[in-house]
Amino acid sequence: MDLFFHAQDITYKSPFGAVPAGTSIHFQVDLSKDGFCGQPQLLVCHHDQWDKPERIPLKLQSILPQVNRFGAVYTPEQPALLFYRFSCTQEGKTVDFYSDSDGKAVLQGGRWWQLTVYDPAYQTPDFVKGGLYYQIFPDRFCRGGAPKQNVPADRILHPDFSGLPEFRPNAEGNILNNDYFGGDLAGITEKIPYLQGLGVTCLYLNPIFEAHSNHRYNTADYKKIDPLLGTLSDFEHLCATAHEAGMSVILDGVFSHTGSDSVYFNREGRYPTQGAYNSQQSPYYPWYTFRQWPNSYDCWWNFDTLPNVNETNDSYNEYINGPEGIVRKWLKAGASGWRLDVADELPDLFLDRLHDAVKAEQPDALILGEVWEDASNKSAYGVRRRYLLGRQLDTVMNYPFRDAILGFLLGEDPARFAEAVETIVENYPPQCLNLLMNHIGTHDTERALTVLGGEPAGARGREWQAAQKLTPAQRETGVKRLKLASLIQYLLPGVPCLYYGDEAGMEGYRDPFNRGCYPWGREDQELLSWYRQLGQLRAREKGILAQGTYRTIKAEGNLLAFERFVLTDTTRDSLLLVVNRSHRPQSTWGSGLDLEGAARLLGEPLDTTNLLPPFGYSLMKIHRDLKPKQEPEE
Repeated sequence: MDLFFHAQDITYKSPFGAVPAGTSIHFQVDLSKDGFCGQPQLLVCHHDQWDKPERIPLKLQSILPQVNRFGAVYTPEQPALLFYRFSCTQEGKTVDFYSDSDGKAVLQGGRWWQLTVYDPAYQTPDFVKGGLYYQIFPDRFCRGGAPKQNVPADRILHPDFSGLPEFRPNAEGNILNNDYFGGDLAGITEKIPYLQGLGVTCLYLNPIFEAHSNHRYNTADYKKIDPLLGTLSDFEHLCATAHEAGMSVILDGVFSHTGSDSVYFNREGRYPTQGAYNSQQSPYYPWYTFRQWPNSYDCWWNFDTLPNVNETNDSYNEYINGPEGIVRKWLKAGASGWRLDVADELPDLFLDRLHDAVKAEQPDALILGEVWEDASNKSAYGVRRRYLLGRQLDTVMNYPFRDAILGFLLGEDPARFAEAVETIVENYPPQCLNLLMNHIGTHDTERALTVLGGEPAGARGREWQAAQKLTPAQRETGVKRLKLASLIQYLLPGVPCLYYGDEAGMEGYRDPFNRGCYPWGREDQELLSWYRQLGQLRAREKGILAQGTYRTIKAEGNLLAFERFVLTDTTRDSLLLVVNRSHRPQSTWGSGLDLEGAARLLGEPLDTTNLLPPFGYSLMKIHRDLKPKQEPEE
């Protein structure tokens, strides 16, 4: 006996994907006629109630030549993360059907299908949709001409805006990250016209608040701009200039920990305030968890320079999320949203309050979380998260797409790409999906060009990584793959995020080598021109790319073909991409490509032999009129 069901086919489940609570979902399954099956059922359970599924009988809908079709309507009333499967009885035994990796039904070795049910009031801001994020590591993007003011004496300033960051430990074996190249807010403002030329619509800045390291993830004072970056006035000017150019600015919020060298903890004694390390009567003492005061305390990933905060503490919550708190302060100053560092380490209570604070201050501000996995079903610290059900995150960083893109281009089974993309498309609410930060590299990963062209670093240390540079042959291959990676990235559902300098051909293994200075005047002009074309494509085809449906057409061998399309009652407009990842020509014959009415957008069109050249692609726009043509009157 076989049961046929596919969660991504609206014949069997309609509507597709995540749904708002109160939606009637139509399920249908086909049962083969080669064995008697009685009492087919749909079993639905809440994520934490696996032993208490709700059972919905499936009733016979129609008798087809090879199968009997059964169906039922299920209406989830509340936002929740649900899972479902099917069961039948055969010869007195219960037979269970689960999902395979492709969303089809299997008898064993599978998993429950997922059903994301979100709050009908879940709304996300429109200003990012169809646009382009650009991530900037502030110390390394551009250095303005003004002299620096009030810079702490223990910081090491590189004389030139080039070269390797310091990567060796000091005499005590510690890596201090206290060397700076002097990139600042004025430098970013100066480069707004350059960013316009790339098609950027939203700047994402790594931390800009006072902190005593070049990465600034060890916050010293949430209320102040770091003196090397500038002043509050510089930040306000940056935001105003960006807005005039059609761009928004979102900030990095590091709220799971502070620096030990901060006004709040003050272990190093830099500040005149009484921090939690200095006194148990400090107003900041309840923010931290001491095992034995003052030297034993909870800290982030065992780094004693990063003491963890208790985000559910009322005082800390008020400081960050209150009416006069940090979140609202910087929105008032010109920011358009927050990217939340390690969102999976922020408890629900804190995220709920942060959401309310952001939306109360600026209803169309963005809340974007750092989540490395599928955020719709993420579990962290024993708790199933509800980021995407409404009233928490608007969207997330999209590492699954990054892994899928790079994996495909480096030889993984293309079916894994299709599965990864289709799973996210199915599991995420559409309003979240359309804002996803689709990156192929960040400050936490190796540079995309290095991954695609170079030798894997593996377990090799910093000395090896520092000495590496792509050979001419490696770089040639890497650039070809990077063009394909970025093309795929710019066309997938969500919003691409360009990590500063990728468009200029920057290389680099892991931190700190992926955080070099932008090579002004030494850019790879071929790549720069390519990324400008991609930005123009995003702007020109915003109608499709902002919210068009995704469909995989082929993911087999060395070929990947997918489309984004918008369907109305009378028209179907689509962008169709075909990619050859191989260094040999590949035939697209048998790909199921219907190219009637196709118009070339980038690169070369498919020729009469349907061959794609090595590392080649074809991107086409197809318009179809679905309205029946009327015969001319005689």
